[in-house]
Amino acid sequence: MRFKKTLIQIGSILVFLILAIFIAFKVSPWPYAMLIRYAFNKEGIKVNEHLEKQVPNGLSEILDQQYIPQDKSAKLDVYYPSSLSGTSQVLPVIVWIHGGGWVAGSKDQMAGYCKILAAQGYSVVAIDYTLAPEGNYPLPLQQTQRALQYLMEHAKRFHIDTNRFILAGDSGGAHIAAQSANIIYNSQYAALMKIEPAIPRETLSGVMLYCGPYDTALVDMSGDFSAFLKTILWAYSGQKDLNTPAFKTASVINYVTKDFPPTFISVGNADPLLTQSLAMARKLNGLGVLVDSLFFSADHQPPLPHEYQFNLDTEAGKLALHRSVAFLEKVSKR
Repeated sequence: MRFKKTLIQIGSILVFLILAIFIAFKVSPWPYAMLIRYAFNKEGIKVNEHLEKQVPNGLSEILDQQYIPQDKSAKLDVYYPSSLSGTSQVLPVIVWIHGGGWVAGSKDQMAGYCKILAAQGYSVVAIDYTLAPEGNYPLPLQQTQRALQYLMEHAKRFHIDTNRFILAGDSGGAHIAAQSANIIYNSQYAALMKIEPAIPRETLSGVMLYCGPYDTALVDMSGDFSAFLKTILWAYSGQKDLNTPAFKTASVINYVTKDFPPTFISVGNADPLLTQSLAMARKLNGLGVLVDSLFFSADHQPPLPHEYQFNLDTEAGKLALHRSVAFLEKVSKR
């Protein structure tokens, strides 16, 4: 009888725990978001470590610069050719905003790729921002403008040419980069967002967008990734209902104008966000914006997944890097 009573107690506890977990996943994005963060960060670290073999020598770094006082999540890293050390020489600056579905990722996971770009003759900055659900939209956009302001103030130390900024990002970071560029170039959008641009529009030379989302209307909430998408959007927006007026501005595709800066945009043919990049490129082209796009045929083999560009062991990854550098050279001379 004592054994039977113990089994009943254990069973009751398990049922309670399962019910509590089920309810937690239903009433908050936190549990699933933390699982996503764990998986994404594990992969991000692996990708960065794999890139280390591609990183050339002769690079210097300045790490963990806090661009907003008392904000521990607001830090950035700077990479540049070591030949600049001890000189007053400046280079065009690429400001890279990491991906991770707004709930994961870090500047540290971008170190390898940023170093590879820096070796091409650029100062490259990787920024961190407050992840969701700890922080909600539009906090990362506010932080990005503060980061740009900080770079302007410390340009000499970081060897930055303040007349030649390029914003870049991947996945969720591409979304933040696109919105940040629009804030700088579109005063009406900046007023709508209630965010003051940190740099003059003429100093933003271009934008590089990899594998990003740009229109919430194109998000398939009924497909295989529905639970994942609902969670990260809930975490980032802070609202379970995405139709709130405050989150409409996240669909940056609806707010870009002919004044949007020259843009490089790319995505893999097997990326779930393929339609997002295609739509963004189509919209910018229709507006007359200078667009350099890298897309692949639907039957491209092997299929190119989300964030394909970070795999420099593949021909597609090498091509993406080559095309990125060509775009950077073109816009940084404008």
